[in-house]
Amino acid sequence: MSLPAADDLFRPTAPAAADRSAPEAGAADPADDRGSGRARRPSGRVRHDEKMTVYVTSDELLELEHARLLLRRSHGLAVDRGRIVREAIALVLADLEAQGDESALVRRLTDG
Repeated sequence: MSLPAADDLFRPTAPAAADRSAPEAGAADPADDRGSGRARRPSGRVRHDEKMTVYVTSDELLELEHARLLLRRSHGLAVDRGRIVREAIALVLADLEAQGDESALVRRLTDG
């Protein structure tokens, strides 16, 4: 039995920065969206290289799952919870950028 070499185990999963110099067609650099007045777009169904852990209550998780099932049943959208969360983040950040102090995020964070 032979084991894989360290290079096989610890290889990068994303292309090197030099390989990513040419953007894909239709892809925009996220930094380009800041302050440009263009609508912020969620990443959608792509491979995500970054990970973040968010803790939610059991009620919040059930509500998220209910939303996922509602989207599937009523709108024919088969999406996972991560996609719903990324869409929600995009909506909140776009509202913050457009509305500033009057955004729903600022109002909710200052009210609580």
